Amino acid sequence: MAFAAVFKRHTLRACLLAFLPAAAFSVYAADGNPTLSGGDTTFTGANSRAPFSQPADNLSLKRRMDFVLGEAIFEKIWVPSPSSTTASDGLGPLHNARSCSQCHINDGRGHPLNGNNDRLASLLRLSVPADTPERQREAQINGLAGDPVYGSQLQPFAVAGLAPEGRVSLDYEYTSVELADGTVIELRKPVVRVIQPGYGDFDPALRSSFRIAPPMIGLGLLEQIPDTRLEALADPEDLDGDGISGRINRVYDRSRDRLNIGRFGWKAGQPTLAQQNASALNNDIGIGNPIYPAASGNCTQQQSLCLALPDGNTAQQGGLEASAEMMRVLNYYTALLAVPAAREQADPQVQLGRQVFMKAGCGGCHTPSHVTSRNTAFPELDSQTIFPYTDLLLHDMGPGLADEHDEFSASGPEWRTAPLWGLGLTERVAGTPYYLHDGRARTLLEAILWHGGEAKPARDHLVQLDKTDRDALIRFLESL
Repeated sequence: MAFAAVFKRHTLRACLLAFLPAAAFSVYAADGNPTLSGGDTTFTGANSRAPFSQPADNLSLKRRMDFVLGEAIFEKIWVPSPSSTTASDGLGPLHNARSCSQCHINDGRGHPLNGNNDRLASLLRLSVPADTPERQREAQINGLAGDPVYGSQLQPFAVAGLAPEGRVSLDYEYTSVELADGTVIELRKPVVRVIQPGYGDFDPALRSSFRIAPPMIGLGLLEQIPDTRLEALADPEDLDGDGISGRINRVYDRSRDRLNIGRFGWKAGQPTLAQQNASALNNDIGIGNPIYPAASGNCTQQQSLCLALPDGNTAQQGGLEASAEMMRVLNYYTALLAVPAAREQADPQVQLGRQVFMKAGCGGCHTPSHVTSRNTAFPELDSQTIFPYTDLLLHDMGPGLADEHDEFSASGPEWRTAPLWGLGLTERVAGTPYYLHDGRARTLLEAILWHGGEAKPARDHLVQLDKTDRDALIRFLESL
């Protein structure tokens, strides 16, 4: 790194430390600065248009070419085969989107259907009980057994000449929660129906889970949290008696042909960022790649026309639709997307909110800080003190959020603790303020009030707060 860049980084760090009182660091790693959420990778600029789309701040100009190439793959609009190009064809035939960026809006989270025929930025996961040897084998590899006809997710789009699988109709059931000071908060729960199914009836035992796309920031840093750290945080039998029993989801790693710690996805169903990217490209867009080579994507054996349509496999792409080199730069981009700096950490209301957060027990799952591994393929991510506010573990969130949809060892009520960094920029980035796995929560307060199971004591603590402390808690979350 050039001397000027190093000087700028250390000067900025010194200034930030100078303006934060010592008490602000009491719940964090001793050598960490909570303003620099991603350590030296943190984006500290003022780009209000795309704060989730910036490269790691310590990524040198020499190493930014692959980031730019990866961004082009992330934003690429795929087209059906055959086409005049071998670098962009292979779409579908069934698909949820035509690019990664259509779901991850500005590299942020997606949103639920809005009633205007909007079928992007969300998906409907499908599964059936693994009650036959074939389904058990499928569940061992993919984490679940998909519907025999429709596969593991509903595909609302299709190339010309092929029927889409159906459309999602989304309604809501509404309830109210009264807080201790008399404030009434309306909550909504999605009611999902599939209309216009294109391939007959679903399996009678079908289970479904409606989900929006999660944000893309800091994924490379999360991958570099050591396994030993996650194993130390796990307490599946709640031996310490605190009511929190985080579990590791052991999932199938296709590249290593063995089980590995799950880190990515709403139920921690993917072990590596490379496999997460490859799975999304194949299942959401229908693009075959080295880890998921099926050119027909999520088409099932019952969808014979889908399987018979032309694919985009070419010699130029190594016999696939997305080559190993294409996936390498995509992984590079997604690993090195920066986390924006936390804001206003010296503000008295933010500091009060942080204290309320910890006193309520929120930090029991939303672990504030970690230090990344020294053994990383990306030197920029090496030995960084980061503040993602997650333990990456599965926790029982109670019946209110349960989807009765198993994923490897994750049961219906269990969800991976979602990272909180960048939370306050959600609406600015995606244009809509929707939270939780299915976007049901329209405010952070609603999201907290949906917490149950292991998080119920923290949720009940919030209900009893006075307005001053409650507002401070929300202000703290918005500052991240």
